[in-house]
Amino acid sequence: MRVSQVTVRKRLAIALIVGLAIFLVIDLRLGYVQFFLGELLTDRAKDSWSRNIPFEPKRGEIIDRSGVKLATNVSSPTVYVVPRQIVDPVKTSEKLAAALNMSKEKAYQHITKKTSIERIPEGRKISHEKAKEIRSLGLKGVYIGEDSKRHYPFGTYLSHVLGFAGAYNQGLMGLELYYDKELMGEQGSVQFYADAKGKRMNDMADDYQPPKDGLDLKLTIDTKIQTVLEREMDIAETSYQPEGIIAIAMNPNTGEILGMSSRPSFDPANFKNVPQEIYNRNLPVWSTYEPGSTFKIITLAAAIEEGKVDLEKEHFHDPGFVEVGGSRLRCWKRGGHGDQTFLEVVQNSCNPGFVELGQRLGKDTLFKYIKNFGFGQKSGIDLQGEGTGILFNLKNVGPVELATTAFGQGVSVTPIQQVAAISAAINGGTLYTPYIAKELVDPETGEVVMKKTPVAKRNVISKETSEKVRYALENVVAQGSGGKAFVDGYRVGGKTGTAQKAQNGHYLENNHIVSFIGFAPADDPQIVVYVAVDNPKGTVQFGSQVSAPIVGNIMKDVLPVMGVEPRKQQIDKKIAFGDVPMIEVPDVVGFKKHELRELFINLKIDSSGDGDTVVKQSPQPGVKIKEGSTIRLYFGDEKAAAKKKVKSEDNKDKDKKEKTADKSN
Repeated sequence: MRVSQVTVRKRLAIALIVGLAIFLVIDLRLGYVQFFLGELLTDRAKDSWSRNIPFEPKRGEIIDRSGVKLATNVSSPTVYVVPRQIVDPVKTSEKLAAALNMSKEKAYQHITKKTSIERIPEGRKISHEKAKEIRSLGLKGVYIGEDSKRHYPFGTYLSHVLGFAGAYNQGLMGLELYYDKELMGEQGSVQFYADAKGKRMNDMADDYQPPKDGLDLKLTIDTKIQTVLEREMDIAETSYQPEGIIAIAMNPNTGEILGMSSRPSFDPANFKNVPQEIYNRNLPVWSTYEPGSTFKIITLAAAIEEGKVDLEKEHFHDPGFVEVGGSRLRCWKRGGHGDQTFLEVVQNSCNPGFVELGQRLGKDTLFKYIKNFGFGQKSGIDLQGEGTGILFNLKNVGPVELATTAFGQGVSVTPIQQVAAISAAINGGTLYTPYIAKELVDPETGEVVMKKTPVAKRNVISKETSEKVRYALENVVAQGSGGKAFVDGYRVGGKTGTAQKAQNGHYLENNHIVSFIGFAPADDPQIVVYVAVDNPKGTVQFGSQVSAPIVGNIMKDVLPVMGVEPRKQQIDKKIAFGDVPMIEVPDVVGFKKHELRELFINLKIDSSGDGDTVVKQSPQPGVKIKEGSTIRLYFGDEKAAAKKKVKSEDNKDKDKKEKTADKSN
């Protein structure tokens, strides 16, 4: 059949139109891919060609309140291999094994794995010398990535608080874990390009994505105070061979932890070789036990606040025991303390006297104060593993439970609860949340990202009651059972504690936790220190004999560091057997040499100068020093002495005026 030319032309036209349409679609598609998807597809292609060598960020440093580094980092490179770039796997594995002290077989397994990039475990966090050695081998497909490892410059110092980080710089315990997200940072990398066979594409430049370092963590810890705590704990550990020791120092007016430590301790850099029960228990916040007599401060504060006792006017007779609910509860002193004021009840830590105060309060009121002071609940400190303690269920509290609770037996508390509660009792009555992290700081810009401020939970007692509690506890140190915490020139208050340890429902024989909680200055507390020693050996197990002297030594050294000036106004210390009497230094500026002979019978003189008249002396007048101590006198002419005397009198008048102004304000 013959096809007409018209039909042919139509078919050609249709074919042409269809062809043009197809080409148009192709052109449009190519244009879309080129101009709209080009960048995306190029990036995808690059991703398929790219290989990343990780650059780990620096973990944020942990520093004390003054900037002293407590946890930092040291550069520690890591070995990576790109298996497809290995030219000779056998030879490469031999050289790599020799350099990294690993078997050839293991090295061969790593470098022949079907992965784009492989990290060699034996080559993780190596020294720079070792990294240089491996680079010098010139092994194709073997790379060195930047990495770091955690470094604790002070070793065991503050170890339970700081905690430690693992092999991958992840926080595993303590502050390292609690603030892990903030300290971690973000990983960076060097990105190079390889073809389908894994060979490096040298015509494409490497891309570097810098890591973002973690934030620095500034603590409330004061290393000067922490150092004193650590020293005294080391001495106590050597002297008494205890099962454990706990020490906490806190600012009672803010809740800032100034120092915290416990024994046994460990080196965070070597935690793998330490039993888990040692490094995983931060005793100051984790452990719970009967507080003993330190808990009497709560009963005392409640009784004063409720108007149930007049410390100096009311008397109490202690025969050595008290009968309660058919049980005989004994005082620690055999035979009792006899007739005494309630101030002396506190000084002597008399159990029957505190039973009387508990009975006057009643169970509802006493337990209300116990809970208001924060017992039976977490303090809220920013450390993991905090305990809550155990209190009697109010429904189950009978006469005996009320009596024992009043003097600190039968209840279980944590050390941090005690420090927070006693701080509230002596700071004017406010309970604060303890905290140890002060700020999070960007290490590059110095910007403060997070800043913590004191958190007041509630007012528990009045300022007037708090003042009376401070006065009573200052008398405990000056005149009572806390005498070994007395510090010359500083007004220290505190309370001893001796608690039997229970096991399987029974109290252990000759196995106590002995403690002391002290504060200073008593008229304006700036620091509270708590020390508890678990089962000290080779000594009488009393808080007054073991823990009080430790707190006294700590106070003696940290108060000057804190800028607290010695005070002349101080309750005289009760002289006990073996104590050296204290003598008040007289004012001898202006005295002649022959006039001094009768003044310093009980003191030694160290003199200097050419004159005949005293122009300067040290210590200053009014300071109390031990009998037999040395006083330094500087001699000059009489005119210089007169000027010194006038200046001294002017200073005294100025001090009096300032004190008067302070009182009026």
